[in-house]
Amino acid sequence: MLIYLARRVGMAVLVLLIVLVFLASLVHILPGDPVSLMLGPRADPELIALARQEMDLDSSVPAQVWHFLANAVGGDLGQDFLTKRPVSELIGAALPNTLVLALTSLLLAVVAAIPLAVVSAARQGSWLDRILGTLSVGIVSIPSYVIGMVLLLLATVWLGWLPAIGTGSFADPLDYLAHLVLPALSLALVWAGYLARLLRSALLEVLGQDYIRAARAYGIAEWRIYYQLAMRNAIPSVVALIGVALGDLMGSAIFIEVIFTRNGLGTLLYNAATQRDHPTMRGGVVVIAVLFVLANLLADLVNRAINPRLREVSSR
Repeated sequence: MLIYLARRVGMAVLVLLIVLVFLASLVHILPGDPVSLMLGPRADPELIALARQEMDLDSSVPAQVWHFLANAVGGDLGQDFLTKRPVSELIGAALPNTLVLALTSLLLAVVAAIPLAVVSAARQGSWLDRILGTLSVGIVSIPSYVIGMVLLLLATVWLGWLPAIGTGSFADPLDYLAHLVLPALSLALVWAGYLARLLRSALLEVLGQDYIRAARAYGIAEWRIYYQLAMRNAIPSVVALIGVALGDLMGSAIFIEVIFTRNGLGTLLYNAATQRDHPTMRGGVVVIAVLFVLANLLADLVNRAINPRLREVSSR
């Protein structure tokens, strides 16, 4: 297990290095000078040179990666060029709202996917199974930001049930929850459909096993067969995807937070990208990459903890 963990940590470090090299290379690959675009065509050349030096854009790609890593070890992700505030401070203020949004969306997706998968597997081949399958595939094919705009139009503009924009305050839980509902649903619906189809396939495979037939022969209630016996062996296939889902939700939150004007990491990255603020954009992307890697690692470890077969494979 320790060898497997060391291998995964090594892969995680490699992924982060690739992300840093890619971000540093963008400055040299993309046409135009980001500093000139940010300061305007009439900016003084000395100010442009000073800004490039301050953002470490004159250094080579390996030097930029090394400088960033050396500072990041001490918690220094750079300084926002426009506000002169530490990037770590800006990310620290925005990240909790993004994490709450991503985790809430994941919880809603799992809660919705389990009963949908059970009903669909129990009624395999029926009209209900076909309807649920069509809805699941249809929802998966729609981008989350399109769902967000539709929900915004329905629930806010037409019905006036929920607030349209903003984040709310942690000091007022009801107000914060009201601002969280639509963004969380926008992200959750896509993954609810995807997880429901995956869990349905896993359940159908498990329901064909001999011990399920034996349980039915002994007269065990169907709900116990589905939720206690079959689900226990079908869940590992879904747990392996939870880390991917959480990482995808963190990335998709960028578009949703911009649509609903939430004070989150997505809005921070969007503003940094439009303002060509390289230090903030680099720090935010790196934080998302770290969270994505950690979520996948945690999901993989949990999957091995609940799946004996994977533990045997990793121990060899």
